[in-house]
Order: sequence, then C-alpha cells, then structure tokens
Amino acid sequence: MLPDSNIPSGALEQKWSSYRSTMKVVAPANKRKFQIIIIGTGLAGASAAASLAELGYQVKSFCIQDSPRRAHSVAAQGGINAAKNYQNDADTTWRLFYDTIKGGDYRSREANVYRLAEVSVNIIDQCVAQGVPFAREYGGLLANRSFGGVQVSRTFYARGQTGQQLLLGAYSAMMRQVVSGQIELYPNREMLDLVVIDGKARGIVCRDLYNGTIESYAADAVVLATGGYANVFYLSTNGMNSNVTASWRCYKRGAYFSNPCYTQIHPTCIPVSGDYQSKLTLMSESLRNDGRIWVPKKPGDKRPPNEIPESERDYYLERRYPTFANLVPRDVASRAAKAVCDEGRGAGETGLSVYLDFSDTIARVGEDFLRDKYGNLFDMYERITGEDPYRVPMRIYPASHYVMGGLWVDYNLMSSMPGLFVLGEANFSDHGANRLGASALMQGLADGYFIIPYTLGTYLAGAELRNTSADSTEFKETEANIKNRIDTLLAIKGNKTPVDFHRELGKVMWNDVGMARNKSGLEHALAEIPKLREEFWQNLTLGGDDSHFNKNLELAGRVADFLELGELIARDALGREESCGAHFREEHQSPDGEAIRDDKNFSYVSAWEYNGDDAAPTLNKEALNHEFVKPTQRSYK
Repeated sequence: MLPDSNIPSGALEQKWSSYRSTMKVVAPANKRKFQIIIIGTGLAGASAAASLAELGYQVKSFCIQDSPRRAHSVAAQGGINAAKNYQNDADTTWRLFYDTIKGGDYRSREANVYRLAEVSVNIIDQCVAQGVPFAREYGGLLANRSFGGVQVSRTFYARGQTGQQLLLGAYSAMMRQVVSGQIELYPNREMLDLVVIDGKARGIVCRDLYNGTIESYAADAVVLATGGYANVFYLSTNGMNSNVTASWRCYKRGAYFSNPCYTQIHPTCIPVSGDYQSKLTLMSESLRNDGRIWVPKKPGDKRPPNEIPESERDYYLERRYPTFANLVPRDVASRAAKAVCDEGRGAGETGLSVYLDFSDTIARVGEDFLRDKYGNLFDMYERITGEDPYRVPMRIYPASHYVMGGLWVDYNLMSSMPGLFVLGEANFSDHGANRLGASALMQGLADGYFIIPYTLGTYLAGAELRNTSADSTEFKETEANIKNRIDTLLAIKGNKTPVDFHRELGKVMWNDVGMARNKSGLEHALAEIPKLREEFWQNLTLGGDDSHFNKNLELAGRVADFLELGELIARDALGREESCGAHFREEHQSPDGEAIRDDKNFSYVSAWEYNGDDAAPTLNKEALNHEFVKPTQRSYK
C-alpha cells in the first residue's frame, strides 16, 4: 500500500511556510549525534551534503567518480530557472508554478511544484553569494534568457556552462565541510545495495572501484541523489557512468518506483553518425532563442542548406505553433522533428536531422553576440561535426536526455522506505510527464539547499532508531549477496561484452519505447527484453577479476539492472493508455498529431512495488488532485 504523500493542508501559497513552522526539529547540539549517508555529488547531492554538514550532522558522501566535480551535473548547459522577474516581464512564483504544471501535462503534484517555484528565488541568491559567475547585462545586473514552454525570461545562465559553474559553487561549499571534518568523502565507490533494519534504511554496501573491496557503512538515514536512468536507451546525452543501479537496489529493497515511462527526449542534440558511438552530445535548448528550426519543403531535397532558398524552407515550429514558435516544450519540439523526418524531409545524408539556423541573428546583431552567449557550444559543435555553425546551420535531432520518473517520494522527499530520502532527478516529484528546460538544476539545488535540511530533521526527530553498526548481521548478509552476484557475473564465460548487450537493449528501447509508442511496439519490447536478459546471464564475457579496477565488471552490473528497468518502463507505458507529455501513445493523438490525455482514468502517479524476480510488480496509484490549476488540453499554438 502506498504511504501518505504528507501534503500539508491549507492555501497553496502557505503550505511550505506553515509546515516549516510546525514540523519537528532536532536541536543544534543533537544534530552531531546523527550519521547521514549521501550517495551522489551532483547538484542535489553536493548541496545536500554541504547544507546538512553546515547544520552539524555527520555526513558521509559517496560518488563513483574520482572527484565530486565529475558528477554529471557538470554537463548541464543552458541555465537555471527562478521567478525573480528581473526582466520586469510579469514573471511571478505563480507563473513559474503554472508553467511547470502545464509543461508536465498536469501529471505532477501541485504542492511540490509550488514549493519548487517558491524557493527558486533563494537559489540564485545562494549561488551568487558562492561566486557563481552568472551572465550579466551591461549595467551589471544578472541577465536572463527564455526556455521552451514559457513566455517570460526567467533563466539565469553562465554561457553554455551553467551546470559546471553551479556544481563548482556547491562543490566549494561541500569541500569547506570536508576540511572542517563534518563530511567524510568516499570517491570511487559504487553503491550496490541498501541495508534495511527494522523496516528503515540504515546504511549501504558499496564497492571500491579501484581495488574491488566490498565496504559497509551504517547511518541513521540515507539520502540518494544519483541522477536518472536515461542511459537505458544506450545512446543518450548522459555521461557514460550514469546508471540506475543505486535506485534499482533501493526499489528491490522496498522503495516504490514511480512513472518509469516518463522519459524525456531532448530536441536539440547532435545526430547519431554511426554504430561506433557510445553517447550523444546535447546542444543547449537556449540556442532556440536565437536559432530558427527548419527543413526543406520538398521531400528528398539533399541540397546544401545554404543553397535552399527561403521560399523552399519550412519553419515548421513557427508554422504550427505561432505563439511559442521555436520555444515550444521539449516533447512538442521532439515529436515535430520526428514527424518531418518521417515525411522524408529531414536534413543530412541520413535524413534524421533538422536545421538550427542562426543566419537571421547574425544578420541582425552580428557573430560577436552569439559568441558572447553561446561561444563554447558553437566551438563544441564544430569540433564534433567539422562544420562551422556560424556559416552553416547546425544539424540537430532528438535524443534521450532526462527522466521524470524515479523513486516515489512524499512531500518530505522521503521514499516509501522510511529513512531513505531521494533528491533531484532520482525522484519523480516535480516535473510530471515532461520537464521544462532549465528546471533540472532548479530542482536539484532546491532539494539540496532548501528542502532536505528541514525534512530530514523532522524524520530524525520522531524516528525510533536502535543502535547498529556495519558489523551487524544485516550488513554481513548483504555483503555476501553482493559478492555472490559478482562471482556469478565473472563465472559466465560467454562471448558478448556488457556493451554489446547494452547496445542491443538500447535499440529495443529506442525503437519500441522511445519518442512514439504503440501497443504492438511495447508488447514487442516486453517480449524481447526478457530474452535479452536471459542471454545476458548465459553469454556474458568480462575478463579479469574483482580485486582491481575492472570497467567491464562495473558495466555488467549496471546493464543487468537496465535490463530489468527496461521491462518496467515498457510495462508502465503499455498500461498508460493515453498520451501525456513525453509519453506519446500513437493511438491517442489528435488529427494534427497533438497528445490526448485521459484525465478520467490516468490522472495518477504510478508507483511500482517489487515482488521478487519471478513475480510481476504491483501497481499502486497516487491520485493527483488538481485543486488550483484545472487540467485543460495543453496548447502552445
């Protein structure tokens, strides 16, 4: 049974402030008695570690990288949203809240989203105080730009490196606490299981990726901030190390997994160029502020873009969505790009790309304007493609990028497993069926800096926690299970590498569970994935052993979890007989290709409960109560 979501009563605008005024707290002198484990050092994990340590908690921080600065948050480009209204264009907390609810196609909790919008303004002040070098206007004021799905400019940015600069700010705050002794840092560790004692999360077991040692750590609470699972598609914009293993271990220990089928396809990525690729590269959504997207009007037109006259170009987003034009939300832009390519009007040799053209902006304000705002992105594009985007339009195509699904959490960001808190992309809570651009960084820092410091304390103040240690029976049994799993993987001695299996899974996921889904495709995926998983456990080859750095062993464990997750995603998508946000069922669309929701039957959060490897999971449903924004047919025309 799904736990209570613990949404406070009262007016929407007062829920968070009233709740903070009445929640239980831990006295300052008592905070040092509590041990907190935090998994992940991206924006959510690093900000949470810094904030909790500053309060006095004893924090242990774990990451799979050799440095916290290598967390995937560093790759975020375009910006971070906040309802500051610095542009005097009528932005408000309510407008950010409304845009996020609508952008998610009315499939998120109103209370969580309003809180996110409310604390967004504090994030910018925090980051500026840390020295984050946000772009500024000529007079010195912070600059803003627009992102998809909104009609105001609320996105703060640092050229095309916003994630990197924000992470350096959080990292500096975190390392200050490492030096002071409040945080113990454990790099090169991969969490392989959650330890549950008396029905509560009480620690983790992890593997030292350099020497293979299995290590156990006990705590009073565990905070998971390990990002999303977009790499289930194999080719994605995520870093190669991004994986679902920590979340999946928690799911199999009893934490519910919510909305797994809500996976976001980003419309502006460098297209696939061959089977040799191991990942794809994002081109920031912010480029759509100054670039115009088009394809040839005539199918099969392979002329170079600069030879195609204006009269023979179709600026299809501007034509179909005149109000939002090139700044429609990501799901809308991605499906529109797929549609024109399916008509045979795609750009390039493969026909699987569209043009992002900056010639109008260059003619209007010059190249220097673009260099100042996006210079590093243009340089990156040229290095990868060998084409100069100042002279020739960029070629872009949608790619897997982000996930709105994740572990279920209540208003306190606590999972269905007491003592396990989940932050950032690893939880499901804020973005519904589609995330608006520049909101991921906002959520990660809101969760870490301004929410978990309150909600973790109210749990600890009321929890009954018996003394335990990493030497207890529960930890030793978990260590033995992990060692047995590793030995099993190493003993298979087959013919295919983990990458081979991952690539095959990715093709099934992209073809059948990708941008457009239908019943036959999803049923095909549900038939093929178990076959692939069975072959994996019979025909895997790794080499080496577990006593030293073994990248194939790392990948094998992660691919094994992706093979299970892929089936859950397809199962969730098959059962959701509607189109909403990034979940697009071809059976449920309007004559002009727009998504059609079914609010009567599917206005809920799916929360899947693990029942064992040999049993189907149980679907629990959290009804969504839209009290303040009534769902309507989403339109950006």
